[in-house]
Amino acid sequence: MYASNSASQWGSPTAPRKALLIHGLTACSSTWEGVAQLLVAEGFFVVAPNLLGHAWRRGTDFCMSTLAEDLRAYFINDTSYDVVVGHSLGGPVTLSLLQFLPKTKEATVILLDPPLEIEETTEIYKSWFLNEVANAKTTEELADALGWSRRDCVLHALGVSMCDRTTVEGVFSHNRPWSFSYLFKNIPPHVKITVLASDPVAGAVCLPEHVPCDVERLNVRVLPGIGHCIHYERPDAIMDAIQLRRAKI
Repeated sequence: MYASNSASQWGSPTAPRKALLIHGLTACSSTWEGVAQLLVAEGFFVVAPNLLGHAWRRGTDFCMSTLAEDLRAYFINDTSYDVVVGHSLGGPVTLSLLQFLPKTKEATVILLDPPLEIEETTEIYKSWFLNEVANAKTTEELADALGWSRRDCVLHALGVSMCDRTTVEGVFSHNRPWSFSYLFKNIPPHVKITVLASDPVAGAVCLPEHVPCDVERLNVRVLPGIGHCIHYERPDAIMDAIQLRRAKI
């Protein structure tokens, strides 16, 4: 993995397929390590940007459209991606990026428990994230509480340590009302989207009723018993959703 203050990369730039991974609030590009390694093993070159306000990146405007526009550089010269994955906050950001995907290539988009309609619970989530950055858990505390791998706990703690309350407050105050289901209305014909939702009992942010049921090329799957950080708990579900083309023997 190669990291800078703006992105992490895995694999060879000459790989036959490309993937773009977009992290969630208080996370960072490095938190995709597990999923990225699986993708590299399948012949992908993987790029994961750091959103504004994360990984020490400064920002003053945290509107969803601004977060997406900041990533436009990853689409210069009609750069295309076979797969785009967005977790949590990265979900609405990903939907805002669909307009930049070249129309000459099919793309698979996977959204991991995206917060689509949380206006009624915005203050609850804001308080939770403010507490997370103010009282960051250690690697050991995360492992004991959530049962994640040591790698994922270390990288999660790293992401939280590089984010602050200014970003959290900005993300919630600059996106009112918090309602982004409408972004599904104009899915380009070359794009297929799968929403992987966490179990409501385990703290899901995305509920099935938040996802339109009458949109073509849009599927929803709820993962029983799985919490919000699907990329830590069920990376295999992400790989299954990609529906990799296996080489013929």
